[in-house]
Amino acid sequence: MSDHHILVIDDDERLRLLLRRFLEESGFRVTDVGSTAEARSILAGLAFDMLIIDIMMPGETGLEFLQDLRKSNPVPALFLTALSETEHRITGLEFGADDYMSKPFEPRELVLRIKSILGRSTSVAQAEDETRIGFGPYLFDIDAGMLTRNGERLHITTAEQKLLGSFAARPDEVLSRDDLALAMDGSMQGRSIDVAVARLRSKLEPDPRYPVYLQTVRNRGWLLRTDSPAAMSGSDDAAS
Repeated sequence: MSDHHILVIDDDERLRLLLRRFLEESGFRVTDVGSTAEARSILAGLAFDMLIIDIMMPGETGLEFLQDLRKSNPVPALFLTALSETEHRITGLEFGADDYMSKPFEPRELVLRIKSILGRSTSVAQAEDETRIGFGPYLFDIDAGMLTRNGERLHITTAEQKLLGSFAARPDEVLSRDDLALAMDGSMQGRSIDVAVARLRSKLEPDPRYPVYLQTVRNRGWLLRTDSPAAMSGSDDAAS
């Protein structure tokens, strides 16, 4: 059984049941609802890996529903539609759909489309994870140079962004002054790096005298201790 959980939204009960049976036989977990109102209710309490949405439903259409959902939820979505006109397909994609299929459709093709979408979204999520480093209450986005603490953005200077980015690019690894100078393209050298580390530490540590995250390894340099299971041990002693 796949870990992927799919929400099917369609007012046609017969089609919902057929979709549920086929998708479950293909290894997915499936929840189905008959309206966008039911979908909103269940999405308020559960996270799904993908939505399959019928476009033409009474009241709020699938297009309107997804357009509104996209304001706060990036979950992948595929439209099912009886409309074959190109303009409707383009509108669906513009409103945030990842793909569409026209009714009637071949179930095996639907599964292939679903797997393709889920594969793309997984790759994107993994790529995003690789550029975000967590340590304690902090999360640092290397690409954006943005540091947050418990979800609240903290101000750090451009130089501090580059310095923290150098540590975040090699988490839980001891970096010497030379390593940091090279990583920062020579914008800092020698003792100026010591000063910059001390300033950054003063913004990160509850007590900079006893650093928890930006630690010193005597006679070697510094390391950023992250939430990685492979975090290596370090020392709180002063740098040479």
